[in-house]
Amino acid sequence: MSEPTTPADDAAAPTVQWAPATEAPRRKRWGLRLGIPAGVAAVGLVAASLVLIAPGTAVAGVPVGFLTAGGASDAISQRLATTTVTLGDGGPTLTAAELGAEVDAGALAGRAFDAHPMWNVAQWFGETTDAEITLDPTVAASALQKALPDLFTSPTAATVTFDGKTYVAEPAVVGQGIDLEALQSALDTAFAEGRTTLVIDPVLVPVEAAATTAKAEAAADRLNALLAEVGFYVGDERTVPVSAKTAASWLTIEASDEGDFTINADASRIEAAVADLRDAIDQDVADATVVTNSAGDVLRTVKEGKDGRVLGDTAGVAETFAAQLAAGDGALVLPVEVTPHKTTELARLLEVDLGAQRLYLKENGKVVDTWLISSGRPGAVTYPGHFRIGWKTSSQDMKGTARDSGKAYTQKDVPWVMYFNGNQAFHGAYWHNNFGNVMSAGCVNMPPAKAKRIYDWSPEGTDVWIHG
Repeated sequence: MSEPTTPADDAAAPTVQWAPATEAPRRKRWGLRLGIPAGVAAVGLVAASLVLIAPGTAVAGVPVGFLTAGGASDAISQRLATTTVTLGDGGPTLTAAELGAEVDAGALAGRAFDAHPMWNVAQWFGETTDAEITLDPTVAASALQKALPDLFTSPTAATVTFDGKTYVAEPAVVGQGIDLEALQSALDTAFAEGRTTLVIDPVLVPVEAAATTAKAEAAADRLNALLAEVGFYVGDERTVPVSAKTAASWLTIEASDEGDFTINADASRIEAAVADLRDAIDQDVADATVVTNSAGDVLRTVKEGKDGRVLGDTAGVAETFAAQLAAGDGALVLPVEVTPHKTTELARLLEVDLGAQRLYLKENGKVVDTWLISSGRPGAVTYPGHFRIGWKTSSQDMKGTARDSGKAYTQKDVPWVMYFNGNQAFHGAYWHNNFGNVMSAGCVNMPPAKAKRIYDWSPEGTDVWIHG
């Protein structure tokens, strides 16, 4: 350990104090301080060139250089909004906005930027881009008519009315007004030239009504086609037709602002017709009977058949029909349960047995009647074979030459004639009563009353079978 010091020793020792170190002088970096602002400016210039339109660019006479697309759009819109049109020397003045003038400023500005971006020096001071101005015809016509009412005559719209039987078109009457196309063209030219004021002499042109005669005639045609089919249907059958007058009472015809005619139907008026449908629709089934031949041809309907029908739930039918009529469809198919009818076929045959000299009337192979006849005598026989009834007449004079004698003959007023094979026929014979024996010149004859019986019983096409 060291010895303790004395006060005298302390006095002799040097004094030691801590002090902050002296900072060495710094070098002045003037280049760095000047370079940072210059770099920021350069970056800003590059960034601006990416969003600005090149200098010297114009859209329809509106300078848009050094503007963003949004700024350019505003400039184009503002130019149009401040453009004024004076109608004639000393006439009223309207703004483009009052005339409903519009330009797609956003699209024009976007195209200007795409074609002439500021970063592309080669596109600086490019050609002026044209702009197409459009006029709202309704707004323009209204503003012009208020400004110069004496130049306008309102057109009369065509109408469609019901005359008690059909729909007819009442023609439109042409009016007069200022030519909007000429006005729009003048605005286009002024806008492209950078002018914000222009004076034009109004040009008068005919003004058509929106509801033209042609549109009314087309609507009347559609309505009359609807009247021709309107009704309540069971399947494809118009079971309950609706008269034109009744249908017209359900309908109202109106023209829209665009001049298009529309049909409206009142469901409440249709309800009355729906309420009466059940009596007209419901019916019991009734089977049919028809006459046929061996080919299956239907030669005659003896009894008409009817399907059985039961009308279903009619709730909502009036509303459905109203909607259909408004769409131009006049056929309302009803909810009906149908029971199809059956059909009985009677295949009829006239069979002649030459050996027995007898005629048989057959239906479906069964004899329903028979009697004696007289067929062709030797040398003038009735030819056997299968034939069908062709031409029929209730009476005629028969003329010919007998095959056996070669002599000409004339038989007056031969009744109930039905030809089946050339000039051979069934007919009545009032000149003899020797039936059951061969007598004729080739025909099959019988008592007149019997001939009428088969005349009525055998439609054209009935099968004939002659055999020995």
